[in-house]
Amino acid sequence: MIIASHMVEYTDMNEVWMVVSPQNPLKSKASLAGNNDRLHLLHLAIGDHLHIRPSSIEFSLPVPSYTIDTLTYLKEKFPGKTFCLIMGGDNLATIHNWKNYELLLRDYDIYVYNRPGFDTSNFEKSERIHILEDIPMLDISATFIRQALKAGKSIEYLVPEAVFKYLSEYNIYK
Repeated sequence: MIIASHMVEYTDMNEVWMVVSPQNPLKSKASLAGNNDRLHLLHLAIGDHLHIRPSSIEFSLPVPSYTIDTLTYLKEKFPGKTFCLIMGGDNLATIHNWKNYELLLRDYDIYVYNRPGFDTSNFEKSERIHILEDIPMLDISATFIRQALKAGKSIEYLVPEAVFKYLSEYNIYK
């Protein structure tokens, strides 16, 4: 949420759409909560923020979900909008594994927040890739949150309060 909020406040983005993916082809579905649980958690996390919105757009697309297919669909469905991609440096480091990654690099602006331990210098000369330097550095990922919950650790203050309360009450990842 900090990163999404930063993007709205400090870039030329008008809004950030946070897309819940039913199946990322590069991740194990077994480690994830159900789609509707994750969408509900996203609604809780966003709360009443005016410029960040949850999206279940991939729920109606073929599985597994490929970013290029989602962006193509969004471009067709919302022709008056310009779409870009926000990702961490860890994802940029493995973008060559993504379906049609060349099209992503050619056709979409990609905003990258660095993550400790990942080198993004290979992409610094690309006109479409924007390595964000002035963004708060966070070494907290969804994987870290899920692992902490499975280990019985508290995630209070690592996620929005509404999300913490919901996860504490329903034990989704334990």
